[in-house]
Amino acid sequence: MITWISAVAAVVCLVYYVIIVLYAGFSTSFSWIWLAGAALLAMTGWGSHEYRLHPRKFPLWVPVAGSTILGASLAVFVVVEILVFMGAASSDEQNLDYVIVLGAKVKEEGISKSLKARLDKAIEYSQDNPGTVLILSGGQGPDEPVSEAKAMFEYLSYNGVPKDKMVLETFSTSTVENIAYSKVLIDKLEEEKVKEREHRGPVIHSEAPAGFVEVEKRPVQVGILTSNFHIFRARMIAEKWGIPKVYGIPSKSDPILFPHLCVRECLAIMKDRLMGNM
Repeated sequence: MITWISAVAAVVCLVYYVIIVLYAGFSTSFSWIWLAGAALLAMTGWGSHEYRLHPRKFPLWVPVAGSTILGASLAVFVVVEILVFMGAASSDEQNLDYVIVLGAKVKEEGISKSLKARLDKAIEYSQDNPGTVLILSGGQGPDEPVSEAKAMFEYLSYNGVPKDKMVLETFSTSTVENIAYSKVLIDKLEEEKVKEREHRGPVIHSEAPAGFVEVEKRPVQVGILTSNFHIFRARMIAEKWGIPKVYGIPSKSDPILFPHLCVRECLAIMKDRLMGNM
C-alpha cells in the first residue's frame, strides 16, 4: 500500500512541477521542492517495496526510524497547512485605524500579479473604510526599478485612494522588516496625534454633563493586508513584534499556483519559527 501511495504521490508532484513551469516559468521561486518531493516519495516507495520483499536485509531500526521521521514530518506539515488555510479564510475586519499593505515584486514592466491583487483589495477596503490609514510597506530590491511602497502609492492614488490616507515605508526587504518598520511608523503617527490633541487644548462644553462615565482608551486596531496564504505568518510575526491584536485581510492568490504557494509558505513558517521571528 505504501509503495503505491508513494508512487502515485511522486507522479502527482512531477506533473504539478511541469504545470508550474509551463504556467509560470522555470524562475518560479522554490518550484524545485516538487522535484525534491517526487524524489523523496520515490525513495520511500522503493524502500517500502524492498523491505517488504527482503525484510532481513534491513536492521529493525531502519524502518522504525524512517516511519517515525516520515510520520512526524507529515503531522507537522498537516498542522501548519491547516493554520495557513485558516488564515486564508479570514474575514475582513472593518474600521481599522491602520492597515499594513505588504509589498511584493515590482518588475520593469509593472507590478506583479500578486501585488496587483493586494492593491485591488486595498482599494476595495479603503472605499469601504475611508477613515483607515494604509501603511504601504516595501523597499527596493536590486532588480526592482522603484521601491514597492512607491509603486503601490502610484497605483492606489491613480485608482482614487486619497493621498493623505497613505504612508510609505520604503526600507523593508522581508516580511519581518515589513512588520517591524511599519510598527515604528504607526507608533510615530500615534505620538503625533497625541501632540496635536495637546496643542489644541481642552474642549469646553457650555452645559454641565448629566453624569460621568469612565471610558478606557481604545487600543490602536491594526490589520495586515497580504496574499491569503501569507496571512497566518504575517499575523504571528506582528504579534511577536508587539502588535497584540492584529487582523488579517486576505487578497486572492493565483488558483493554479495556490498549492505551491501554500507548501512554500509552510517552509517559510518553519524557518521563521526556528529563527525566533514568530
